[in-house]
Amino acid sequence: MEPSHDPLDVDVLVVGAGLSGVGAACRLVELCPDRTFAVLEARAAVGGTWDLFRYPGVRSDSDVFTFTYQFRPWTEPDVLASGPRIRDYIRDTARELGVEEQIHHGQRVVEADFSSDTGRWTVTAETADGRVEHTAAFLYLCTGYFSYEGGHVVDFPGRDDYRGPVIHPQDWPDTFDPAGKRIVVIGSGATAVTLVPALVDDGAAHVTMLQRTPGYVLSRSGTDRLGGALLRALPTGAAHRTVRAKNLLTNVALYEVSRRFPDAVRRGIARVNAGLVGEEVVREHFTPAYAPWDQRLCIVPDGDLFAAIDSGDASVVTDTVDRFTPTGIRLGGGGELRADAIVTATGLRIEVAGGIRLSVDGAAFAPHERFFYKGVMFDGVPNLAVCLGYTNNSWTLRADLSSRFVCAVLHRMAAAGAATATPRLDADIEEGEPPFELTSGYVRRSRHLLPRQGTKAPWTVRQNYFHDRRLMSTRRVDDGTLELAGRAPARSGAAPGADTPAS
Repeated sequence: MEPSHDPLDVDVLVVGAGLSGVGAACRLVELCPDRTFAVLEARAAVGGTWDLFRYPGVRSDSDVFTFTYQFRPWTEPDVLASGPRIRDYIRDTARELGVEEQIHHGQRVVEADFSSDTGRWTVTAETADGRVEHTAAFLYLCTGYFSYEGGHVVDFPGRDDYRGPVIHPQDWPDTFDPAGKRIVVIGSGATAVTLVPALVDDGAAHVTMLQRTPGYVLSRSGTDRLGGALLRALPTGAAHRTVRAKNLLTNVALYEVSRRFPDAVRRGIARVNAGLVGEEVVREHFTPAYAPWDQRLCIVPDGDLFAAIDSGDASVVTDTVDRFTPTGIRLGGGGELRADAIVTATGLRIEVAGGIRLSVDGAAFAPHERFFYKGVMFDGVPNLAVCLGYTNNSWTLRADLSSRFVCAVLHRMAAAGAATATPRLDADIEEGEPPFELTSGYVRRSRHLLPRQGTKAPWTVRQNYFHDRRLMSTRRVDDGTLELAGRAPARSGAAPGADTPAS
């Protein structure tokens, strides 16, 4: 069936039908059943990141029990789920929880303007039939944090001289066959450590991971034995909640211990890795100068990266790129890596709010010009929320907190009969660090694009689930910062009663 591009007029307009957007839609169905809503999605399918990325081995690098939705249990004992299975999970959730019909595909949102006169957003989307304008009282942007238009591309010297294919993982070609090829993967992040063993499994003659500097790689079991036992012994929902809580505590504890006792964690990771691939390899290629969690830890299931290196089917080179040659890469330290194909796993391009041109009464603003209220809304901007997850834990944990908070704001507005909810900046606010604490290259390159952050609540993002659960409690909407104003127009069919959803 061809997608409909008719103008919409709804209470809540969600942009993005990936993990965050589908989760937001499900929370609206559950917690705000009296609100009308729609989801706009630029792509032809549900899934977001997991529909976009198709490189070999693509998977989550967060444990799947905290990565999936709290309200729809994961029923298998995996720790790290593959991209296709995550994509199917998101699509099945949309269908089973009744939000699939509210998703409007083929609509790339390019502009959104809030009118103080009408108390509504006018949202402009590009479609195959031209531009269409939608209106909504509340706008919720679930567009993720990176550009879908393309990844970060490094202009390596001599790139045009190279005679083989140069592939960025974000644009992986369906026609590429790694079998029998010598492949160099430039990078050391989550994508690179996933690609290397996957390309080996796909029959590559040899895969070399070329990294400029070492990174932390942590092996963990590919299955959760306790989770599997609980899934067999308990009802599905109870098992999912128990394993999710256990993994959540483990993830938060690892991060906090890493920040407080970096040397001890560094030694522990090195000791485990040395048992998998040898002390010399760990010392040369997997012992960074920075502390654990200054950059995101790369998780590999059952040490698959180390197994590929230990077998001789893969190797690691820590050096710089001098230039591409017709047959490979000349290294800064001398020598050349011969390659039949080069994969540039050089990272993402951060893009907050999907690159949408935002304005209030025609006056444009950018996210980096505004302070971030509870990591969800912008100071001085009415009826707008942005969904950003964690960089040090499962994205979905914070995304779900954000969606529940948005529902609480909608209920509070209805109870007060207010047309707008606007965070108002404290008079004594001092600017703090950007909301992403990592020093990874993709974060450093984009700090100027990130929303501003204060030094105290509610204008800080702590990257800590338990802190955020208190900060974004559905019972703490009236915090003296969120201003409710105006008179909402009468709505037919609105449910009477409760002013906040259940926590």
